[in-house]
Amino acid sequence: MLTKVYSAAIQGIEAYPVTIETLVERGISFTIVGMADTAVKESYQRIMSAINHSGVQFVRKRTVINLAPADVKKEGASFDLPMAIGVLAAAEAIPSEHLAECMIMGELSLDGSVLPVKGVLPMAVKAREMGFKRLIVPEANVTEAAVVNRVEVYGVSTLAEAMILASDPSLSPLRPTVIDTRALFAADAYNFDLDFSEVKGQDTVKRAFEVACAGGHNLLMIGPPGAGKSMMAKRIPSILPPLSMAEALETTKIHSVAGKLRRGSMLMTRRPFRSPHHTVSPVALVGGGVNPMPGEISLANNGVLFLDEFPEFPRQVLEVLRQPIEDRVITVSRAKYTVDYPASFMLVASMNPCPCGYFGHPTRVCTCQPGAVNRYMNRISGPLLDRIDIQVEIQPVAFDDMAYSGESEKSVEIRRRVIRAREIQQNRFRDEQGVHCNAQMNQRLLKQHAWPDEEGMDRLKERMTRLNMSARAFDRILRVARTIADLEYSATMTEEEAVTAPVLSRHIAEAIGYRTLDRASYGQTF
Repeated sequence: MLTKVYSAAIQGIEAYPVTIETLVERGISFTIVGMADTAVKESYQRIMSAINHSGVQFVRKRTVINLAPADVKKEGASFDLPMAIGVLAAAEAIPSEHLAECMIMGELSLDGSVLPVKGVLPMAVKAREMGFKRLIVPEANVTEAAVVNRVEVYGVSTLAEAMILASDPSLSPLRPTVIDTRALFAADAYNFDLDFSEVKGQDTVKRAFEVACAGGHNLLMIGPPGAGKSMMAKRIPSILPPLSMAEALETTKIHSVAGKLRRGSMLMTRRPFRSPHHTVSPVALVGGGVNPMPGEISLANNGVLFLDEFPEFPRQVLEVLRQPIEDRVITVSRAKYTVDYPASFMLVASMNPCPCGYFGHPTRVCTCQPGAVNRYMNRISGPLLDRIDIQVEIQPVAFDDMAYSGESEKSVEIRRRVIRAREIQQNRFRDEQGVHCNAQMNQRLLKQHAWPDEEGMDRLKERMTRLNMSARAFDRILRVARTIADLEYSATMTEEEAVTAPVLSRHIAEAIGYRTLDRASYGQTF
């Protein structure tokens, strides 16, 4: 008998349907065709052992399984469960009338239990798009899949439970899992362990963080050890605006495909914060590998990629950041595959001013050899430095600031201002495809929304000429100035008025002040 069972596989972060055609007839053999990898071909022993432990009277016959489409490679153990259901249905051990209504995925253990798999969320989205009535997934993945509405999601822990659901769901005691995503967002909106109120002093740097988060700008901090660079960077998620539903789905899909979601996790409601060590390889940062997986760049999508000790990263690792910073997508091309991963992240980096860390320190002497500071700074290329919108120097915290016992501004207060500024930008770019914040503006939008007044343009011309800044720095300054204006106008104007309010000379001046680490201007006084 020939049967068809439906499942899905992952390519990039999207799922594509896989039809599992099973033919059982006279003879004794077991064959899997359709470009199956080793993990899929090894499923025979898992399937047969799981069937035997599920109490099914099953006579082994000649079995042929075709995974269609046959010209795309199938990887992983997620086809165990649908193949087992297909074998049982083709052998007429279970009815097959309801198989066309459901999509199935899961790995089988030898005792018949169903183990979790990667990429369940994009598979659930694909099941909804294709109009399937039911989705059968491992119990450990059910909350992840249940965030997708308009499809009944069932979590099974054994092959026996899946058999009943696939053959006649009316006989199953299991009920579909339902997740209230609105309540999920509300419960986790402002629950952060780290807060900016714990940061002593550094008011100028806090302002730079607020501007960066309000416009989605990249930021680089340079300062001596112990000045609070890492401490402040770790508190960035507490002042970023909350994820939208579309952003949450995209972010969760990436982490689901990479297998980074914790067991029982649902929708990601917080922006990711990724902080890879400086020994990370280019493949780990970009993604790819024999079995393609998202890298740290994509895992930070819609969130923050924090690179501590920036110059300690290998030069080839840092240079791969240039293209995704501009395009906000990373294309991984190999001989056997090409995949696109989202890479719309906010880059935050920190570094010492020199190898010893005390160049320019007000009280400690730099012990570096002559020329060591320039060699250290030259580890970061000019084109990469140009792509960092905000560059700030951090000074050691004064004793009076450290000893201050009063209340500092809390993250929730900063976050309110950031959210108001982002709302202005969302209103401004509501008709623009793929533009959600000021950092994503192209040349046309810069001319339309961020062009300064005459005084501001004169100020910008004078500084760019004197400091020999690049054309890319010109664009970055305008983007940051637009964000500074949005933060100011959000407190004094209605949202409609702030959308068209001009960029003035004072906004340009502050934005120029955040370019103090440009190659031509480092060490000069503004």
